[in-house]
Amino acid sequence: MSAIWDTIVIGGGQAGLAAGYHLQKKGLRFLILEAGPQATGSWALYYDSLKLFSPARFCSLPGMKFPKAPDQYPTRDEVIRYLQQYATRFQLPIMTNQRVKSVEKEGDAFIIRTTAGESHKAFTIVNATGSFHRPYTPVIEGRESFSGRILHSSAYRRPDSFAGQRVVVVGSGNSAVQIAVELSEVSRTSLAVLRPVQFVRQKLWGLDMHVWIRLIGLDTFPFWRFGKKPPIPSSVIDLGRFRERISAGKPDQKLMFKSFYEDGVVWPDGTKEPVDSVIFATGYRPYLEHLKNADALDSDERPVHVAGVSTAVPGLYYVGLEGQRSFASATLRGVGPDAEYVVRKLKRFLQK
Repeated sequence: MSAIWDTIVIGGGQAGLAAGYHLQKKGLRFLILEAGPQATGSWALYYDSLKLFSPARFCSLPGMKFPKAPDQYPTRDEVIRYLQQYATRFQLPIMTNQRVKSVEKEGDAFIIRTTAGESHKAFTIVNATGSFHRPYTPVIEGRESFSGRILHSSAYRRPDSFAGQRVVVVGSGNSAVQIAVELSEVSRTSLAVLRPVQFVRQKLWGLDMHVWIRLIGLDTFPFWRFGKKPPIPSSVIDLGRFRERISAGKPDQKLMFKSFYEDGVVWPDGTKEPVDSVIFATGYRPYLEHLKNADALDSDERPVHVAGVSTAVPGLYYVGLEGQRSFASATLRGVGPDAEYVVRKLKRFLQK
């Protein structure tokens, strides 16, 4: 085991890179451990046609503007390239293929062990694994008997393999709608929803909605200071023709089915319908398995923290959690301010 680092950052996606930028500015000795082959977080795992819902002006990490016209909407591949360029520009110390399997406290330091057999020691930790590494799928009766294909949206890439099929996409959020609209071009697709999809216009009076969110202060409002969590958006941003397509029934909407059977799904009225594939666009949970033995999580395996500072384990910090400090915390535009706040707290801790 090498010398003790000031900080180990777990995760090399947008949150980890933002943390690295601010750690570097503070002159701290640190290392970023990334589970994958490149420091791009979850972006490489998203479907091919993914387009961001916020314009490029709101997609920059600290110290480097996103290289696209301010009012254009970046694609998945453009974000991946940007993150790669960011890591190179600031020469951040990143070790790839280093999935962390455990974190344990040993005296005043942490021991971090990876599945690659590496061990590292640090006085502090910034957990930057984000909120998109553990796909969530609800438990539904009869699933084990269904003979068709079931997958989470995290495993969806492109519509080709679904051509000519009967497909049900579960969910009413942005990803569910975008995937269902794309699939409806090649298959008979339905959105299975708990309530009808609610849309919000992408632009109002010529300005993107994110501009208005920033202007009224919602984007960065410190809900945490009042002991509250930021509201989770429930409306779908209409990037173009989403509302029009769903109104035309391509895809259509159906009230969420109540169970599976061998050949398909059972709708609320008892009707059985054969279905080839079901895609769950039902969100994610934070990936924090490596912190289980560090006494950092509550009974629901969620981090115990205030604004990214662990209240259970001194020296442990977070960047990239949904609603960590603001409405924007888990986004490209939000991880920078959160990282700056956390690193400032972290340095004070080291100076004690």
